[in-house]
Amino acid sequence: MRIVIIGAVAAGTSAAAKARRNNEEAEIIIYERDGDISYSGCGMPYFISGEIESYSDIVPRDAAFFKRKYNVDIHTGHEVLSINTDAKSIEVKDLSSNRVFTDKYDKLIIATGARAFVPPIEGSDKPHAFTLRSVADMNRIIDFYEKNSPKTATVIGSGYVGLEISESLKKLGMQVTVVEILPHVTPGLDDDIATYVEDHLVGNGVKVLTGQTVVAISDQDVILKDGSKLPSDMVIMATGVRPNTELAKSAGVELGVANAIKVDSRMRTNIEDVYSCGDCTEHFNLVTGKPSYHPLGSTANKTGRICGDSITGGDLQFRGVLGTGIFRLFDLSIAQTGLSESRAREEGFDIVAIHNIKPNKPTSMGGEKMVIKAIANKTDGKLLGVQIVGKEGVDKRIDVFATAITFGAVAEDLLHLDLAYSPPFSTTKDPVIYTGMILDNVISKERPNMTADQLTDLMESGKEYNLIDTRVDEQYQTAHIENAKNIPHDRLRDEIDAMDKDTVAITYCNNGTTGNAAQNIMINKGFKEVYNLSGGHAHYKKCGEIYKGKDND
Repeated sequence: MRIVIIGAVAAGTSAAAKARRNNEEAEIIIYERDGDISYSGCGMPYFISGEIESYSDIVPRDAAFFKRKYNVDIHTGHEVLSINTDAKSIEVKDLSSNRVFTDKYDKLIIATGARAFVPPIEGSDKPHAFTLRSVADMNRIIDFYEKNSPKTATVIGSGYVGLEISESLKKLGMQVTVVEILPHVTPGLDDDIATYVEDHLVGNGVKVLTGQTVVAISDQDVILKDGSKLPSDMVIMATGVRPNTELAKSAGVELGVANAIKVDSRMRTNIEDVYSCGDCTEHFNLVTGKPSYHPLGSTANKTGRICGDSITGGDLQFRGVLGTGIFRLFDLSIAQTGLSESRAREEGFDIVAIHNIKPNKPTSMGGEKMVIKAIANKTDGKLLGVQIVGKEGVDKRIDVFATAITFGAVAEDLLHLDLAYSPPFSTTKDPVIYTGMILDNVISKERPNMTADQLTDLMESGKEYNLIDTRVDEQYQTAHIENAKNIPHDRLRDEIDAMDKDTVAITYCNNGTTGNAAQNIMINKGFKEVYNLSGGHAHYKKCGEIYKGKDND
């Protein structure tokens, strides 16, 4: 059997390695247009900043390695020009000699990946404007920096790559501005979590402009739609990626979401003996069951392995994705899995959204607070998605949540997880368990919460309400929410009897725990509609202002 693979980065090489493990007799040939293979694209921002010192950590393997270890022939600098699925052949161009030749296959894997998307910006082709998708891109950025010593940089886009490269350029001593066309940074996050990310950027000396469009890049400036100019010795365009599927489409391969290649669970396309994997393929979302496109390195490696197994008679099948991701921004970790609140609402779920602010471990052991936003289906309690920002322990918790969602956990299930505990690592009730408790209280225990946007709507509606600050007087005097009345928790039982039990009441403390205790007292004393402010005063102070005067429906 002759297996031909187009593409030799994450998915293509993973497919080749698995196919060889399953079948020692197959001929396995990979054609790669670029000169580098199997490289760590996710590590490139850290190599640019100098945090990763060795080039071999970015490009750890070459063609000789795969020939020696797997008996796989990789031809770099070879572009596949066309696919003839009837003749089971491909037309290949050797870019070093311009020689064009034909090769045959029994099984074909298309692993052509994705390319950086460049918006239609005048001047985007200037020598100081870059994308960061390949090792060649990385080397061009480093070469420009070393030769020109830029002092100012503008990063267009605020996704993972945009923010990681912003940190890298800042660490190199540049004045960095991030420009985002959407109303908030990190488009995959909800706005009430993205505000933590933006504040952290600003706190580390990065200028942030949201709701702004770049229209041109000049020799010295980035020009915005409103006419303002940003001095920019260097520009990074981090505006997403698009799948490389033109070759597949011309061969009759069916495309799906985002023009990615449509495959089944065994990575088969609509054409017999033609498979696909990696960033050029469509996935499906585990929560919605719908096709989706999540071009991540972890998913590329996974689908590559499944593809290599499938093509050699194995039974592995792709089970879908949650879009789980994490990145570091200076000393802050930002992670998400599953659906955001906005996406869940778009999908038609009747949702509950809660905010849990807890340290990753006891503060006496150096614990740092993390903010966890969790979204669940009100109808059946199923966990739909989670977003976390914090300095420590974020990776551990997001992986627990991703596992829970994968196996269909409901909110109450989180309470019963037997998670590891010792003071150097966690609190006695882990933040994951607390998250389950809060969700379950809202969904099943008639302890509703009110989010910051819902409170803002209520305050602007003109309706009557009682907003009760349950913190001690000193905290209230330092800062409190407008129109809040201070009744500390330990005095609440004595002072609420005079209040109208039919009027909507909202309790809050710093982070939500005491607010819930006060909510319990009021409900047990016969108050008919009592809410606990999600995330407490700390979260409202952080994000409440973004909702004022805004239609939050």
